[in-house]
Amino acid sequence: MNPNALSLRLARILAAGSSAAQSVLLLVIRLWWGWSFFLTGKGKLLHLDQTADYFASLHIPLAKPNALAAGTVECLGGLLLMLGLGSRLAAIPLTFTLAVAYATAEQDALRSIFTDPDKFTSATPFLFLFAVLVVFAFGPGKISLDELLARRGHRRGTFAGAESQVPAVAR
Repeated sequence: MNPNALSLRLARILAAGSSAAQSVLLLVIRLWWGWSFFLTGKGKLLHLDQTADYFASLHIPLAKPNALAAGTVECLGGLLLMLGLGSRLAAIPLTFTLAVAYATAEQDALRSIFTDPDKFTSATPFLFLFAVLVVFAFGPGKISLDELLARRGHRRGTFAGAESQVPAVAR
């Protein structure tokens, strides 16, 4: 076999393997971080008064309604991530919630994003934000309810139907 044919064959094998690995990696990310979001949101909701007091100490206006909103977004968004249902849509309010966390509870880390990136990346919201942005950018993967619904042709015109319009590489 000539070297060009061998390299093309190897490239095809690697592409097929990486596609399968991508879906498994996205599943692991969704399950781990979805569960983590669910737990943090549940904690906020179960201890709403303490969460509201903490939000008030950060000078977040309407602390109790905002604590309720953050806890609800984290709980529901986490469940949706774990299921792979509306994952990209769920990533939007989760991203906003994490941006607020950086802007309020992690101001020093946010200010040092360019001067001391380690401080930014070691802040609590970073890995949550990173996981959500990965799911937003790449979708939930092939092992998800979004994919299952897209394959079965349900929910045409909604996020699951739109997901099937995205090239397989991006899923």
